[in-house]
Amino acid sequence: MKKAHTIAAGVVLAAAVAGGWYVYADQGEGEQAVAAGVLSLERGRELYLAQCASCHGRNLEGQGDWRTTLPDGTFPAPPHDETGHTWHHPDAMLFAYTKLGGAAMAGGRFESGMPAFGDVLSDAEIIAVLDYIKSTWPAEVRQRQASIDAGDR
Repeated sequence: MKKAHTIAAGVVLAAAVAGGWYVYADQGEGEQAVAAGVLSLERGRELYLAQCASCHGRNLEGQGDWRTTLPDGTFPAPPHDETGHTWHHPDAMLFAYTKLGGAAMAGGRFESGMPAFGDVLSDAEIIAVLDYIKSTWPAEVRQRQASIDAGDR
């Protein structure tokens, strides 16, 4: 009987380790910071105002006529409030787009004026900014984005 308990405990432990590794590998460093609650929404707001507001607006309103291509082939900065399309994307895509920049993520499909912030902000800071942006959305929009994010995993 004791041997059966030992084997069962070993199987449970192995499953827990494998599951934990999967979650760690799947989430990546940036999302780990969110889970740990490393940075506050206030810090995310401060970083947003310092790094993002010059293009996306102090109130997340974006630039006017953001769906129309500019003469240089780029688009104006979209709003990050509920009227934009930020919430249409999973967290991993938002994180990568911010860290790597629009050109890296567009893959030649369109011109992007979004700079890479990977050398400016840490992963935890990028996540703090994204958390701040999401915190401003109405509950229904946050839920819809969470469903989109869950479907991407």
